[in-house]
Amino acid sequence: MDYLGEIESLKNQLSFSETIKDTDYDQIVIAGMGGSGIAGKIFQELYTEKPVRLVEDYRIPKFVNKNTLFIAVSYSGTTEETLSAATQAKRQGAHLVTISSGQQLSKLGHQNIILPNSSLQPRAAVGYLLVPLLRSFKISTERELNLAYRSIAGLDKNSEECKKHAAKISAEKKIPVIYSGAPFKSVAYRWKTQMNENAKVICYANYFPELNHNDTVALAKTYRKDLFYFLVLESDYPEIRKRVELTASITNTEFHVIKAKGKSVTERLFYLIHFGDYLSYHLGKLRGVDPGDVTLVNEIKKGLVKNDYSPQTRL
Repeated sequence: MDYLGEIESLKNQLSFSETIKDTDYDQIVIAGMGGSGIAGKIFQELYTEKPVRLVEDYRIPKFVNKNTLFIAVSYSGTTEETLSAATQAKRQGAHLVTISSGQQLSKLGHQNIILPNSSLQPRAAVGYLLVPLLRSFKISTERELNLAYRSIAGLDKNSEECKKHAAKISAEKKIPVIYSGAPFKSVAYRWKTQMNENAKVICYANYFPELNHNDTVALAKTYRKDLFYFLVLESDYPEIRKRVELTASITNTEFHVIKAKGKSVTERLFYLIHFGDYLSYHLGKLRGVDPGDVTLVNEIKKGLVKNDYSPQTRL
């Protein structure tokens, strides 16, 4: 399957039905890196019933204990930071659930959720990695996921709006800037990383209302503002939409607002995720780079194995 086919596979990933069997813990910690880690970022933003902490490193917080549900997410099942974190979590008494396509990580958990496809790039498997969390904690209903399928399928048939923005960015060699607000702050970060990996461009992301306490001043006064292309993911909340309008007006900045399609948060979430996938893919193709290539990431991993920098073997 080529990388475009991997992007198109997202809609079918929404039918993945595995769930976490035991969620009755005081706190939740999710470990994951890169394309696997985005599932935790999105979940942390949407789920507010219990404290949620993310781990994007080798080491975990000292507070992790028997009252912690620790979820380790690694599409490959071999991510050394996540293996290190999961091993420590188990030693500290946490209930460990792993989500992966197999390998070492799938042997560590009290429950191990195995993904049905191990041939994708991790960033293209966001549905497989995220849906078990959305289902387990009742964030998304089956009906909402079915409607999200339709939204994604629509973009598969017609991604012309994505191409239009990609063409502008490419023609003028712009640096993308992604702004958003709740409940899609995590999606802005997802767009950033997709721009990095698929289009091979540096990209900046921030969110309202926080950026009104810092970025706003820079927007009005920065040098080389003409280098940036501002994309804003439309928020669900009227106060955030008002801030977007005011910020654009006060700083004399052109914002290209991307409207999320759908009625539920789940529908709009996956629509925006998929829009960013296509935008970054088309930008990569226009720049003459391979959107699926992550050779440099793999070289880092090989170098770490060769030099044994990981603390995993010492835990």
